[in-house]
Amino acid sequence: MKGLVLFEERQVRRVWSEAEQKWYFSVQDVLEILTGSADVKQYVKKLKSRDPELGANWGTVCTLVAMTAADGKTRKIQAASAEGLLRLIQSVPSQKAEPFKRWLAKVGYERLQEIENPELAARRMREIYRQKGYSETWIEKRMRGIAVRDELTDEWKKRGLKEQTEYAILTAEISKATFGMTPKEYRDYKGLGRLGDNLRDHMNDLELIFTMLGEASTTEIVRNTDALGFSKNRRAAREGGRVAGDARKALEKKSGRRVSTKENYLETPERLKRLRDKEAPESDQP
Repeated sequence: MKGLVLFEERQVRRVWSEAEQKWYFSVQDVLEILTGSADVKQYVKKLKSRDPELGANWGTVCTLVAMTAADGKTRKIQAASAEGLLRLIQSVPSQKAEPFKRWLAKVGYERLQEIENPELAARRMREIYRQKGYSETWIEKRMRGIAVRDELTDEWKKRGLKEQTEYAILTAEISKATFGMTPKEYRDYKGLGRLGDNLRDHMNDLELIFTMLGEASTTEIVRNTDALGFSKNRRAAREGGRVAGDARKALEKKSGRRVSTKENYLETPERLKRLRDKEAPESDQP
C-alpha cells in the first residue's frame, strides 16, 4: 500500500486481519479525504445510486470492522480491504482520486502479468523482503509459509467458512495449540504495538517452520476427515496445532531452548544500524 501516498498525508484508520493477512481501511476516512464531504453517509448513498453495481455489491465491498474512534472508544465501522477500497475509488468523481486510479491501472496491469506468469508475483514479494534486509533462507521459509497458508484457507473456503470471523478463530486455535499463544498474545509477547505489523514477518526460522507445520497438519486433517461446518473445522485446527505443539515441545526438551522468542524485525535504531553496516562496502585496507 506504499503506492497510496495520499493516505499518509491524512490519518486513515486501519486494522490488520491476521487471519486473512490483509489490511482493512476505514471507508469514512478515505472518502472524507477524497471528496471533502462533511456527510459521508449521504455521499455513500449518492455513490451507490450513481453506481448501481457498487450498490448491489456494497456488502461484499464493505464490511463492519472494529476500529478505535477519535474519542478512544472502539466501534464497528464500515471498512474495506485494499481490493474493495480500489473498487470504491473507481466510482469517486474527484480529481483527488485520479492518482489512485492511475495506480490502480498500473497494479491491474501487473496483476494480469502475474496471472500469465505466477512467478512474477513471487519475485516481487521476494524483492520487497530483500529490501527490508531479510536473509535468503528466511525469505524461502516465508514464501513457503504463504503457500501453506493459502492451501489451508482454500480448504476453509471450500467448506463455506466465513473469512473474517471464523478464519480468525480457527487461526487462533492453531496458534494456541502450536505455541501456547493466540496471534494477539504472540504479538504482545514480541512487542508489536502497531496493528499493521504482520506477526509472521517478525518470526525467526523455527517459528515459521512450526507455524507451517501447524497449518499443514490442519489442512491434512481437514481433507482426510472431510471436515464440514465450523465446529468440525475448529476441532481439526486444534488437532493440527497440537501436532506442531508436540513437536515444538520435543525440540525444546532436547535443545533446552524455547522456540518462541521476543525477537522481532522492527526497524529500531539498532536494527537499522545493523542493516547499514551490512550494506556498507568492505574496506580496501588490509
